Amino acid sequence: MNWPKHGANPKYLFNALEEPFPDKTIDFSANINPLGPLPVIKKNWQSLFEEISVYPDPAGLNLKQKLSNETGLDTQEILLGNGGAEIISLVGRFLADKRVLIVQPAFSEYEQACKANNCNIDYHQVIAGSWDLNIEVLEKKLKNTDAVFFCNPNNPTGLYYPDAVVKELLLACKKQNCLLIIDEAFYDFVYYYESITKYILEFPNLLIIRSMTKMFAIPGLRLGYVLGDSKIIKCLARFQPEWSVNAIALKVGEWCLDSENYRKETLHLIMSEKKRLFAFFHHLQFKVSPSETNFYLVKDPTLDNQFPMFQFLIKRGIIPRHTMNFPGLEGKWLRFAVKSPSENNQLMEAIQQWKSDCHLYL
Repeated sequence: MNWPKHGANPKYLFNALEEPFPDKTIDFSANINPLGPLPVIKKNWQSLFEEISVYPDPAGLNLKQKLSNETGLDTQEILLGNGGAEIISLVGRFLADKRVLIVQPAFSEYEQACKANNCNIDYHQVIAGSWDLNIEVLEKKLKNTDAVFFCNPNNPTGLYYPDAVVKELLLACKKQNCLLIIDEAFYDFVYYYESITKYILEFPNLLIIRSMTKMFAIPGLRLGYVLGDSKIIKCLARFQPEWSVNAIALKVGEWCLDSENYRKETLHLIMSEKKRLFAFFHHLQFKVSPSETNFYLVKDPTLDNQFPMFQFLIKRGIIPRHTMNFPGLEGKWLRFAVKSPSENNQLMEAIQQWKSDCHLYL
């Protein structure tokens, strides 16, 4: 079966499974803020109409300046992109023909971008269940490596490695003249997040990729950015098409950075809902990844492959993210986004029903 590569767009999943699309669905495969887009976007949506008849600022200077104020970095150390996916593609071109190490399981776009640019790819596998990074083994692999892709917090596990681990890895990479690319697409969902932007000045071998589409629930607009040494940022910019980020995304991005209360409300909601969900799963003796962000992995320990539970849920309009294309997971876990309280309630009801009736499906 040709499994879809990503979450969201569930019609492709149902087509691949040859299942009819339910009348009502809740998509737990897309890790988007359950609060939805900022109210200010809806309130001022009409004003954005004027933006479509004017070319966007190719440098996005207004948004860059706001990001500069927030990160403490110079605008020359920031590059905007059409979502994190474009940034990853640009990094792939920058690494063409180089030796790249990918810490797995991870977002599949790293591998795709590297393969498209003829990189020599090696992998470092985090073992599911123990979730140990095994940094000593990882460091030994740096000797013959030009760059490392490291997703933190990790997608799909939700694990977050603190500042001390990042610093140790940075030092090891610097010693081997190796670029460390840290994908922080979900950093702003981590309640006790420790900023690593301060290391940009100390470590020219560090790139930080961030997305604005997850926290601010604007995946349809596509907006992200990368932080790094100005020389590398300049190189990445050479690969980028002119006007890569549209005018509406640029303006909405500015509003997003002015939304401190919205971000705080999001963090409190995610933390309280996750606590409730994890208590539920543990009561059922399900295994759950120790996620620090807005999604998590779940495993019914009575199953090796989770496909029976997966199929049970999607027939009821509950759509998890499959893990068939995540190395080390390969269908043995399912990933769920933290949604609204009412949506999470429906998930728990469906899981409870599965637990009661699963013997009928095995």
